[in-house]
Amino acid sequence: MLEATPLTEGWILKHEGGELPASVPGCVHTDLLAAGVIPDPFVGQGEREVAWVGRREWTYETDLATSDGHEQTDLVFDGLDTVAEVLLDGRLLGRTRNMHRSYRFDVTGLGGRLSVRFGSAYAEAEAVRGKLGERPAAYAEPYQYLRKMACSFGWDWGPTLVTAGIWRPVRLERWSTARLARVRPLVTVEDGSGRVEVRVDVERSRVEARLAVEATVGGVRARAEIDGTSGTVRVEVPDVRLWWPRGYGEQPLYDVELTLLHEDRPLDVWRRRVGFRTVELDRGPDAHGTGFTFVVNRERLFARGVNWIPDDVFPSRIGPDRYRRRLRQAADAGVDLVRVWGGGIYESEDFYDACDELGLLVWQDFPFACAAYPEEQPLRGEVEAEARENVVRLMPHPSLVLWNGNNENLWGFRDWGWERRLASDSWGEGYYLGVLPRVVAELDPTRPYAAGSPWSGSWEHHPNDPAHGTHHSWEVWNREDYADYRANVPRFVAEFGWQAPPAYATLRRALPGEVLAPDSPGMLHHQKADDGNGKLERGLARHFALPEGNFDRWHYLTQINQARAVATGIEHWRAHWPVCAGTVVWQLNDCWPVTSWAAIDGDGREKPLYHELRRLYADRLLTLQVREGGLVSAAVNQSARVWSGTLALRRMSVEGLVIGSANVSFTAGARSVADFAVPRELVPVGPKEFLVADAGGSSRPGEVGSGDEGGEGLRALHFPAADRDIPYPRPRFEVALVPGGIEVTARTLLRDLLLQADRLDPAARADRGRLTLLPGERVTIGVRGWKSRDDQDAAAVRTALYCMEPHR
Repeated sequence: MLEATPLTEGWILKHEGGELPASVPGCVHTDLLAAGVIPDPFVGQGEREVAWVGRREWTYETDLATSDGHEQTDLVFDGLDTVAEVLLDGRLLGRTRNMHRSYRFDVTGLGGRLSVRFGSAYAEAEAVRGKLGERPAAYAEPYQYLRKMACSFGWDWGPTLVTAGIWRPVRLERWSTARLARVRPLVTVEDGSGRVEVRVDVERSRVEARLAVEATVGGVRARAEIDGTSGTVRVEVPDVRLWWPRGYGEQPLYDVELTLLHEDRPLDVWRRRVGFRTVELDRGPDAHGTGFTFVVNRERLFARGVNWIPDDVFPSRIGPDRYRRRLRQAADAGVDLVRVWGGGIYESEDFYDACDELGLLVWQDFPFACAAYPEEQPLRGEVEAEARENVVRLMPHPSLVLWNGNNENLWGFRDWGWERRLASDSWGEGYYLGVLPRVVAELDPTRPYAAGSPWSGSWEHHPNDPAHGTHHSWEVWNREDYADYRANVPRFVAEFGWQAPPAYATLRRALPGEVLAPDSPGMLHHQKADDGNGKLERGLARHFALPEGNFDRWHYLTQINQARAVATGIEHWRAHWPVCAGTVVWQLNDCWPVTSWAAIDGDGREKPLYHELRRLYADRLLTLQVREGGLVSAAVNQSARVWSGTLALRRMSVEGLVIGSANVSFTAGARSVADFAVPRELVPVGPKEFLVADAGGSSRPGEVGSGDEGGEGLRALHFPAADRDIPYPRPRFEVALVPGGIEVTARTLLRDLLLQADRLDPAARADRGRLTLLPGERVTIGVRGWKSRDDQDAAAVRTALYCMEPHR
């Protein structure tokens, strides 16, 4: 039977003629950090102080004992980052140049000093560039010239920390006769029965041995002979329970066990979990253009998505608990699709296991982003090898529903001046329209493939045409007001977003001792976007009187503006289902403490945007929309049940007076949108008025509910004027400490009331973000991680509460 022994102990990292303890899996930066050799690159401007690390050569070493008792011993690296030589007692076992694949070396009968010598990723990239020629990219760093996580070289939200190391597990595998080299389970469903067709490749040490494989799924067993080095075993499982995305059903998973046999003696075992479901991507033409709609188990979905970047710039630090915690946050926010962005990695089994269990659909980019990639050797062979390995590795997971060729490269070729600069040079099109779809079709035909994002489906349309396929909406953040999200209805919005700084406690940890200001040295260093602060300021100026010299107020307003911006887009696009079939917010998470588009900051704290997503991505959403015919109320119902109720409309003054009101009955069918015109006499006029729409009721009179479930307490607001023009009353409210949180009672209009709980204690978290209270209404905000004690704490709470105020 194959024996696998992890090689995690006894590793050292050579440094300055000495030896440092090394962690495997790990990387050079984390080992140097643990040894106290470098400062924390996440704190202050430490990133600059460690830039030298990425340009050095590094060596890891350990002792490898001689193995016996088996015919073959393999040394297996699941991930080497990136350019390395592997030696045993000075004998070269092999060279590597790809972070995204595994490597296997025959060490049968060998032992001694194992060395892994890493070259500088910069040196390798520059050598390839010198050989193949310059290729354009969105950033100056040479990330497109080697197969490595692109965002190691920095991004507009990430630091430049170019890693090296044994970043995924390493082990010895000892075996005799044969081993399982590759297992591909093709999982399909037909007429209520599930089929698992397992295609098997084996490696032999004895050519003459008669081999068989036996597979068990859901208590059903099947057996097949191995002909040479391959075979197929098919298992039919009757009456299977379907795996569904979260919100549509349950996520039953079935254990698959495949055993390789020689004369009924087990040689090797492969175990995974699968889920039975069908997935299609409807890209058919229609009256609006070309669609892009996910269809799971014949159910058409509006995808409520987020973009995912590596959760740490040092991916070896991300373990199963952290993956589960972050993905649990996504699921709790109503997310049902996670796009693994192409400047990162093929995500780990831990990531996919969590998504399988949580019902999160996964869109996996192949790792190409924002650059023209050469298609010549040595890159072409590496690209196909990594694609083949990772397609097979990830295909058992039911959560995986789309392979996508790249991020923004087809768009870049057409719009970013690449076509002229490249002339006839290769730039990646052969990967996205040739190699990658061929690999997916051959190895994983049960899943759809898209050539890129954005992509209109063919060169007949502009790659980022909102009427065709996927669309990235970045003109708004870069140049326009977020109200312009309403200018069109893309078929699928795969990227859009708005920036905000991280939580206050995150800033205080990352910038200790700094007097915080939007343009203070540390704040500027932790803002990586081109003219990021300028765009933040212009975005504020369109709506608010700028808070000169008041950092706390600036921090509050930028976070509120982020939530409002994303809400503007999602409410508009969800209200146009089924023409628009999904939104994927840029982005869920951060890889370090930074001002960015994330909903969860680099320390794992939820921004107000996160809580806003809980409202925006709930099954039922109420929104007020300005359209050509006037003001419209839209009831968006993504649940499986009809939503019927009464909509209470109130035209109000900012002083709290009701100018006019009406009750309107409405019905929204399952998975549909119902809208109707707001009566003309209730449409607010001028900066002193606004409209309130309430669907359902709250549990006690005057109390604001969560609005998350079943249509209870849902509220929509429409203010016809910008905040800078609204004569808000000076906010008056009462605060009381209650078990598990605080209670706020409004005596005036409190628009965008926000508790920044981390100002009370860095460990404190509030259970909701911004909300608007009318005079006389009260709300209980749950707070965990903070224990209130006395009236002094109530006073502290008031300093952590923010809302819109009259202009000074």
